[in-house]
Amino acid sequence: MVKGRQRYLCKSCNYYFSVLKDGKSIDTYYVIKALQLYIEGVSLREIERLIGVSHVSVMNWVKKYGISAPENPEYHPTYKVLRHDELTSYLSNRDQLKNAGMIITELGDKFMLIKWERLKGKK
Repeated sequence: MVKGRQRYLCKSCNYYFSVLKDGKSIDTYYVIKALQLYIEGVSLREIERLIGVSHVSVMNWVKKYGISAPENPEYHPTYKVLRHDELTSYLSNRDQLKNAGMIITELGDKFMLIKWERLKGKK
């Protein structure tokens, strides 16, 4: 140990070195995706299952960036994770697109479709 840091010895060349460790960090891509999903009304636990990031981390990002929860507590969007070919097939069916709003976002090598339907009788 030198100045509180672990030193290592290379067995092949007898060189002493230490490893710089910056700690854990999560790519900003996942932070942005988690916050987008939170704004759309997806729960913290669902975000954890979809992205693979702890729900506590998502909650901390929400607090850090001052994101407020959706105002309508009855708002529960439906979402699907689709491959490109599944997404094009889904979007080609016009009946599924009537009276609904949706957002499509990239999720790694797949796409997430978040959909909410208009309430009956409302325009």
